[in-house]
Amino acid sequence: MTPILSVDDLTIGFGGAEPVVSDVAFELAQGQTLALVGESGSGKTLICRTVLRILPKAARIRSGRILLRGRDGETDLVRLSERRMRDVRGDRIAMIFQEPMRSLSPLHRIGNQVIEALRLHRPVSKAQATDAALRTFERVGFPDPERAFRAYPFEMSGGMRQRAMIAMAMITKPEILIADEPTTALDVTTQAQVLGLIKELQAETGTAVIFVTHDLGVVANMADQVVVLNRGRVMEAGPARAVLTAPAHGYTQKLFAAAPSIPAAAAPVAPPPGRDLILEIRSVSKTYRVRGNAGWRSETLVHACRGVDLEVPRGKTLAIVGESGSGKTTAARIALGAEKPDPGGAVIFRDAKGTEIPVHAMSRSERTAFQRKAQMVFQDPYSSLSPRMRVIDALTEPLEIHEIGDREARRERAAEMLAMVGLKREMLFRYPHAFSGGQRQRLSIARALTLDPELLVCDEPTSALDVSVQEQILSLLEDIRDRAGLSYLFISHDLAVVARIADEVAVMRGGLVVEQAPPRTLFHDPRHPYTRALIAAQPVPDIDRPIDLNLVAQGAGAPDTWPEMFRFGQDAMPGLMELEPGHKVRCHA
Repeated sequence: MTPILSVDDLTIGFGGAEPVVSDVAFELAQGQTLALVGESGSGKTLICRTVLRILPKAARIRSGRILLRGRDGETDLVRLSERRMRDVRGDRIAMIFQEPMRSLSPLHRIGNQVIEALRLHRPVSKAQATDAALRTFERVGFPDPERAFRAYPFEMSGGMRQRAMIAMAMITKPEILIADEPTTALDVTTQAQVLGLIKELQAETGTAVIFVTHDLGVVANMADQVVVLNRGRVMEAGPARAVLTAPAHGYTQKLFAAAPSIPAAAAPVAPPPGRDLILEIRSVSKTYRVRGNAGWRSETLVHACRGVDLEVPRGKTLAIVGESGSGKTTAARIALGAEKPDPGGAVIFRDAKGTEIPVHAMSRSERTAFQRKAQMVFQDPYSSLSPRMRVIDALTEPLEIHEIGDREARRERAAEMLAMVGLKREMLFRYPHAFSGGQRQRLSIARALTLDPELLVCDEPTSALDVSVQEQILSLLEDIRDRAGLSYLFISHDLAVVARIADEVAVMRGGLVVEQAPPRTLFHDPRHPYTRALIAAQPVPDIDRPIDLNLVAQGAGAPDTWPEMFRFGQDAMPGLMELEPGHKVRCHA
């Protein structure tokens, strides 16, 4: 079969430095999925951007060809004029970018941005484009497509924004879809549905897919061909079954060894009585009022959290897992005092001396002291780091705010933090745009640790990292926790990561904790249908164990479709019952 895309001997460099991509070659057939796998900074995204000719200004294609075949015959995209490339981008070749907050305009509604892609390349009216957008929104998993169409990017969670990016790329039904970590920000149930959706699109239209990912489980579920990259060079390439079942190159074997996995089963362990708690979240609810899009439409109440009770023991890790929009991040923001809970809820922080601090009733001086003791690592390193601040300024700013040390001491502390997260001292004087996504997340972690906090709230801290860097960061977080007695409130959609680092796991759905237990109990004796769906949706790097989409759909469906024991509605719901020591499930008696 003649490939629809051929990349031959592609070499890319910046200025006079050594090339960052060297002699890369691969072919993509119609309807086929090719996975580009490798560590952060290996050149995966740069290769994909080269196909669309959206490289940074300093980058140069030093040699090679990119041949696109199709309705216009054979075209070398490297030598195509910019005017003709505009007809290719978004129509024949579309791309789903990794960082939706940077790729979506904050000034325009989501729906208008999606229909723009369709109207640029298709002779359709605004009404027709709107209908197509709403259908696409429904297919990518928006629970309320019309509300999503009217929303601005800042009104959505990270996962919801990524779904909008996927809808924008898929609405034109391109010949080639380049997916750059398209499921990074998605929870596992939505990820499973989106992967299934991309497969459906391929079956319907024969679309070919280049899938950039660090998740070997996703590769096992999606790829026909695999290309493994390291420092801009191809280490191993071939059919997915051959590469996944018998990796020949040492680098590929290292990636497999670094991939986190769910541990073996163990007997339930009850929490010890009288635990030393650093954080208590008591009966916390949070309701938002969303105004109607027209004057005659009434406000809508959105229950982000409903009666959440959680405890974080000192020196331990409590993980919260759940789908996008389940209330995980809202609970974390309330825990840090960034959001106020509804009346009746309370958050208590206990410092190292045992002093109880009511987080939402602090004076200004108490809040400043609390901010030194509790820090947050955000999900999106692109928006949490200022593009106008050098790394050294971003790392020393917290020390300046809290008047810690002199200028030289602050710089030494910044260099120490960089080394701690695996970056070099000479990177201090660079700007964030000079770093890959994984490196930027490491910078965010370094910034959060600069003040030596007692509590670290981690909102998807490893979601942007490849498996080997993820392993380093998890080891780093564990080492700091054990060495300094640091406590974590850890938010993630990656169950294997949670199983690795957590001492206790709370599963949230629709603002409620539906199940809570230690990871070895939860992952091997799940009782709630939603927990079972989360585990079934977790991709594993085994080509013979694909995701069971039917099982995922059963648990990820509406709560009124669950078995009678677990079923609940908007206003009436069962309580959280302890079925066995340390294992709580929201169910009817």
